[in-house]
This record gives sequence, C-alpha cells and structure tokens, in this order.
Amino acid sequence: MIDFTKLDYLKIGNEKQKRAYEILTKYKIFEKLDNYSPLLTGTIPIEIDIENSDLDIICEVDFRYEEDFLEEISLSKLIPYEVDVILEYPNLNDEKCITLNFMLEEFPIEIFAQNKPTIEQNAYRHMIAEYKILQEKGEEFKQKIIDLKKKGIKTEPAFGMLLGLEKPYEDLLKF
Repeated sequence: MIDFTKLDYLKIGNEKQKRAYEILTKYKIFEKLDNYSPLLTGTIPIEIDIENSDLDIICEVDFRYEEDFLEEISLSKLIPYEVDVILEYPNLNDEKCITLNFMLEEFPIEIFAQNKPTIEQNAYRHMIAEYKILQEKGEEFKQKIIDLKKKGIKTEPAFGMLLGLEKPYEDLLKF
C-alpha cells in the first residue's frame, strides 16, 4: 500500500499528482505546516479527482493555540493576503475545526485543522478506506466513482451509492 503520510508517491503518480508535488514543494507547504502534522487527503492522492478538485491538507491544531496557528500560517506567507478563513463546527460530530481556502497557481487549496491527530481524522480515514476499496474493485469501479463526481456527487456519497451504503460517511469508516 502507498504510504500516504509522505508526499513521495506523488512524484511517480499521474500528471496531476506530479504537478501537485511541484506546487507543494515549491511553496514548501508541508515544511511550513510541519508543526501541525500535515497530510494530503482527498481525491488527488487516490486518483479519483476531477478537473476542479482541490488539494486537501489536514492538520492537527490544539485549539488553545488556534490564534498561534493562524498567525504562524500568515507570517510564513503560506497563504495569500486574501483568503477565506472559516472557523466552524461541521455537522460531523460537531467537532470544532478551522478551514482555510486559497489558490496556489492552478490549484485550489483547503487546509482543514482539528484538535485530533491527522491519521485519526475522518478525511484521512475515508481516503484510506476508499483507496482500499478502489484497489479491490478495480478500474471500472474507479471510473464509475469519477463519473458520479463529474455529475456533482461528493466522494463519500458516490462510494455509498455504488456500495449500497446507507450512511456513507459513517459506513466508510468501518472498512
């Protein structure tokens, strides 16, 4: 299995993965986020991305120091001057998170931070489960997921539709 905790696999991946690697290393994104255990998650690492897919980077942040996190990112010039910073409680378990969205060259970037180790966050756990399913089900299944995504269906619901899962966000965590 690919070690998704390191970015090296992107260097030998498809063209979009190689380009993502170039951008992430050119701007030293993971170096600048190193204190927060960053991981790249989502569709690009597992090759089910579509044209407008973003680079999802998850981080671990102790929310007693969230201002430090935001200030450190700002001072590192990681994010451009104009960026959407959202502090929110998403519907999943009502856990607090920080979401930052911005562009780096042609890539939309989303940094998502929770007060939880990154390998325990749902974004990473979903991606690992989806990767395993894709390996088991093969190329035809993978293409069906991509087709559903092109129709506007989010990743987890697309897997849920094809696998007959009633609660895809929860059920994928069981794989």
